[in-house]
Amino acid sequence: MPILPTLQPAQASAFARLALGNIRREYPRAEIHLLNDASDVRSPRELHPAFYGSYDWHSCVHQFWMLVRLVRVFPHLPERPEIDAALREHLSADHLAREAAYFSAPGRSTFQRPYGWAWFLKLEQELRGYDAEFARNLRPLAGIIREGFMHYLRTLSYPVRHGVHGNTAFATGFALNWARSVDDQPLKLLCTSRAAAWFGRDRDYPAHLEPNGEDFFSPALVEAGLMGRILPQLAFTEWFGKFLPQLAEGRPASLLQPAVVSDPSDPKIGHLIGLNLNRAWVWRRLAGRFPENDPLVPLCEAAAARHYEAALPQIDAQDFVRAHWLASFAVYALTE
Repeated sequence: MPILPTLQPAQASAFARLALGNIRREYPRAEIHLLNDASDVRSPRELHPAFYGSYDWHSCVHQFWMLVRLVRVFPHLPERPEIDAALREHLSADHLAREAAYFSAPGRSTFQRPYGWAWFLKLEQELRGYDAEFARNLRPLAGIIREGFMHYLRTLSYPVRHGVHGNTAFATGFALNWARSVDDQPLKLLCTSRAAAWFGRDRDYPAHLEPNGEDFFSPALVEAGLMGRILPQLAFTEWFGKFLPQLAEGRPASLLQPAVVSDPSDPKIGHLIGLNLNRAWVWRRLAGRFPENDPLVPLCEAAAARHYEAALPQIDAQDFVRAHWLASFAVYALTE
């Protein structure tokens, strides 16, 4: 049985220092910004006083999530005083009110839907276990995003199954976790019922077509991970056996082996490092969803180990293309 990696203190410190630099780095910036009039032509810091760094809004949000998670895992982290200062600097009530106002402006109700929404709820959930004041500051925007999810999940006729930002299974999984953390019964019910409607009858999933060349999620595995959250173990085992019926025979091999990353510094090809981290965390989670004597357990654990081994060395703090987001995927994969 492979020994799966865990996050070590020195690694946590390195990731914390990386994120502290990222969240304050305003440029370069990739901005998806609807201009309602000429007054909307403003700098990233003016538009997003809390989340102006880390290349784009959603990456900045999950860098903040990583900082909070690191301190919660390692309460005596040497970088903790600087992390606390950064949280006070960025996540003030005024800054978060301005972020909420941005989402409420005409034409911006779908800004960062659903990927950025999911990570924001993840950050709010993490902060509730860290500092109640910061969590209160996030609450107005969390309420806007919660209502956005309620509308979106109700009206989305077909799930988005590709392996990038719009993936429905990933976002629904994070929304469900958040709803469970606050005992939000309507959102919990909606997440589970929509997941069952979208994915419950899937059979013989064509996972041999994965990966696509710019994926950072495995559509097959994030779907399986979501179904593992909503189904009891026996029901999930039955569903999974129909979803990937040849997995016990090692097929499709492309799902069990890490993606080859030909150019880690390419902004799109480098997504595949994130894909390998995503696969690592889902394989690890799936190993715990089957009965202990199920032959899929060692298969999942071995696949997770291969993906960790391939991905973790490719996180390069000197290459901003990778540095602005991948460490947070690594921390999620190692601690969730």
